[in-house]
Amino acid sequence: MLQFQARPASTTFAAEPLGSVVPYGTMPGPFAGYRTETNRRITVSQRVTRGRIIALDNRVNLRLSGLLILLTTIGFTQTAPRPLTLQEALSLADQNSPRLRFTSAAMEGSQAAITTARGRLNPVLTFGSMGYQRTIAPGTVGGLLHGATFTQPLEMPALRRTRIEVAEAGRRSSEIGMAETRLAIQAAVKHSFYEVLRRRDETELARGTLQLLEDLQRRIAVQVQVGEAARLELTRADAEVATARIQMQSAELRHAGALSALYAAVGTPLGNVEPQAALDPPLVLPPLETLRHDVLANHPAIALAESEMRRSEAVLEYEKAQKTPQPSVWADWFHQPDVAQYRFGVTVTLPVRNRREGPIAEAVAVTHQTAAVAQQRRLEITADLERAYNLYQVAQQQVTMFEAGTLRGAEAAVAAAEAAFRFGERGIIEVLDAQRVLRATRLDYLNSQYDRQLALIDLEQLRALTLQGGKP
Repeated sequence: MLQFQARPASTTFAAEPLGSVVPYGTMPGPFAGYRTETNRRITVSQRVTRGRIIALDNRVNLRLSGLLILLTTIGFTQTAPRPLTLQEALSLADQNSPRLRFTSAAMEGSQAAITTARGRLNPVLTFGSMGYQRTIAPGTVGGLLHGATFTQPLEMPALRRTRIEVAEAGRRSSEIGMAETRLAIQAAVKHSFYEVLRRRDETELARGTLQLLEDLQRRIAVQVQVGEAARLELTRADAEVATARIQMQSAELRHAGALSALYAAVGTPLGNVEPQAALDPPLVLPPLETLRHDVLANHPAIALAESEMRRSEAVLEYEKAQKTPQPSVWADWFHQPDVAQYRFGVTVTLPVRNRREGPIAEAVAVTHQTAAVAQQRRLEITADLERAYNLYQVAQQQVTMFEAGTLRGAEAAVAAAEAAFRFGERGIIEVLDAQRVLRATRLDYLNSQYDRQLALIDLEQLRALTLQGGKP
């Protein structure tokens, strides 16, 4: 039975010598049911193996041509991944992130709170009939009773001013919170973006290792067939190939998970994309003390904590201002059938039983809490800075060490082990060990490069520096 294998459109087709013959029987696919006569043999001008073109009789040739056209069309209609740059991912996150929309809505609410705080108290008007006056004693006049009352609450200037200050402090906090949210989202997108690149390079590294081991496996299989190597050598190679295949599949799964994390960080489905970006060049970092000063002065998380502390102080002043009684001016008109009355006066609440000790004490406690939170944020940001700074230094040292000779040494060890294996001086174990060391060295070098990049992103998020090397 002939076997057919689809090949890409770019496959080079080689002709076989004319006059070759191939036994022919029942063919699969479009040739199902096409049977030959007993002992029939078809003269073949080109052999059908591994995608090579054949020339059978006219019916077979026609059907095969249709099959090749169909497979070629399917190959060309596959959609290639769309390139995705880092700036494009950041722009999409800025447009679609739910966290940014939530923070933006909070800013709108804080602006509305200022409008609410600036509002003035409305007057109260009461008007209507108060009943009927009957004539009981001589000289009285019967008829309906009418009246109206007008009340205008007054607000002391200190109360109004402190209420507006509380609302304005809330707006400043929401603006700083917006900056912090945007900075965190940008850092999350960059982390996810470079994590996809890390997993992609890791997958390519695992795939290349698998191809090398499969090539070695085929060479050992040939040696076993001709009796130049023991069967145990092939068994070891088979086990190593199986392990490499599992590692490649695991790397592909991690790559798929990294892509999903990137979609979540951007806030919208991206479709079939291929992130593309280059690693930033190494930087000479300023002293840690200089970066610490810049971080404490520029990081929005610290600014937000300090703004909340000022807001709590404004709330305390507002609670104290409410201790002062807020008067109300009133005037009323009362009409009887034979007489009309006009009155006016002022209503004042006497702070005798409740002097707002509880709300003031609560506001004082909140000021203490916000001060503690601000101090805690300073400690956390400083610790994050030291961690990112040390991580960058260590990663940079590792990259320098690998580029100085460790990577070339591992490659040279593999080349020497393979050469010794070809000449029979070493066994397959030495080759596999050398390749295993090279694989681990390349993976460590890859991780060191991306660890350095992620440390730079953390430093940028901390507002210590930018990825172009300038300070903010």
